[in-house]
Amino acid sequence: MNECSGKKFILNGNLQPAEMFDKSMVYEGDSVYEVLRMIKGSPVFFPDHMERLTSSVKLQRKVILADTTAIGKAITELSRADKKKETNLKIVFNYNNGVSNFLIYYIESGYPTEEQYKKGVKGVLFFAERKDPESKVINHKLRSSIYHKLILEGGYEALLVNEKKQITEGSRSNIFFMKGDSLVTAPDNAVLSGITRKHILEICSDNKISVDFLCVNADAITQYDAVFMTGTSPVVLPFYCIDDKLFNVKIPMIERLRKLYLLKAEASIGLFRPE
Repeated sequence: MNECSGKKFILNGNLQPAEMFDKSMVYEGDSVYEVLRMIKGSPVFFPDHMERLTSSVKLQRKVILADTTAIGKAITELSRADKKKETNLKIVFNYNNGVSNFLIYYIESGYPTEEQYKKGVKGVLFFAERKDPESKVINHKLRSSIYHKLILEGGYEALLVNEKKQITEGSRSNIFFMKGDSLVTAPDNAVLSGITRKHILEICSDNKISVDFLCVNADAITQYDAVFMTGTSPVVLPFYCIDDKLFNVKIPMIERLRKLYLLKAEASIGLFRPE
């Protein structure tokens, strides 16, 4: 699979043909990144992603390679040069032996099918945790290990389990457990605070849905009625099982949260105004 899936990409503010893309500028050295969903040529929740990108760079004690205005202009230039109806876009700040580059490019976008939203997907437990959960940095070794296990076990997503045997987050998502009409998710300081998660929590607050912030023990997941993930690509997607433990997917609240989120996402693209 190619890292860059488009015909063009942005390198340090300049439009380049995809043939010039070099993935070593992403996977060698240190990389801080964001993945955004693009709808109708505009990014979803752009300010939220820029805020988190800035925070990740500062937490890693790196230098900001492009400000929000420059990134917004570059996204618009790429979108006009390589039009796509809906896809994911990746922003990378790479630091490698004194050489710094920032890249913006389209990536392969695997969105769930309607059948997966209805029937759910399989999750697998994976014993690992992020070194810096509040920073979005590329960990190629961890990602490869998780991908290998998902392939072997036919899983869609891995739920990370820490040394205390607590589930913190997914490998590329945030995790919510449901019991009755209440939700449970890990506290902010234990996870990468996902943009989708942030807006789902706002929706819960607006609709008086109770949310408790704690890490669920991996041995206690059967105490919950349902489990779902949130993320840029899956949005709100239920698990029908985690390892060999089965869960209910036919819970109206899960689909309601997804639809309310999609309305917010659609509204956000109209607010994207690159200068």
